[in-house]
Order: sequence, then structure tokens, then C-alpha cells
Amino acid sequence: MNENISLLPHKIIGVAVIWNNNKQILIDRRRPTGAMGGLWEFPGGKIELGETIPECIEREIYEELGIQIAVGEHLITIDHTYTQLRVTLTVHHCRHLTGIPQPIESDEIRWVNLTELDQFTFPEANVEIIAALRKWELNVLL
Repeated sequence: MNENISLLPHKIIGVAVIWNNNKQILIDRRRPTGAMGGLWEFPGGKIELGETIPECIEREIYEELGIQIAVGEHLITIDHTYTQLRVTLTVHHCRHLTGIPQPIESDEIRWVNLTELDQFTFPEANVEIIAALRKWELNVLL
């Protein structure tokens, strides 16, 4: 392992790909201030001590969007190193249960089709999530 990588702060993040009944995915745009400001992302957040990834995802989605979800199957786990930060993203398919999504911790939210994701600018690590979603969709259709 590269010594510089091991010195970077490391965040373990639970990420939700939230589907609605219309087969759309919920994405949110980060606030303009802060790291990766203005970029779109799949919602989620840092795991807290003693939490499982599904518990983290449920809590973060309620805190950030004000909705209840059901956390489903694991999609992908990504380790990505940015200049100032290393992240491990554990991504799960989720189903929207109740509530109207609100941009509590973000600038904007949108329900989009998988085919529309290329119209939005995401952080580098999210490109792998989009690729995994496309591969998953092909497997579902077969």
C-alpha cells in the first residue's frame, strides 16, 4: 500500500440507490460550499460507531431527506482515493417507503431514470456506482 494513501483521512460511507415505484432513482446535489460542492451524488453518509451499513443508510436518509426507506441488496463496495481523502462507499439498493423527499442537507433533489444519469456531474467514485447500476440492470433484463 502506498504510504501517502494510508496517511489520508478515511471515511466509511453507506450509500443508497433509492428507487421509487416508477423505477426512478433519487439523487441530490451537494451544497456549493465544501468538498465537491455542486456535484450530484447518491445520498448517504458516514457510518457511526456500532452501526451496521444498513442502519447507517436508513439513519442518513431520514436525516438528509426526511424519508423512510427499506435497505435492500448490496450493489457494490468502492474504495476510492481523492487528493485529500480516501473513501469506502458501500452501496445498497433501497426502496422509498414513506415521506416526501426534502433537500434538508443538500441544494436540490431529483428523481431520475438510470438513462438520465449522464446528464449530471458526479464525484469520481460515483462513476463506478453508475457503471454497476447499468450492469445490474442488464442482468435484471436478461
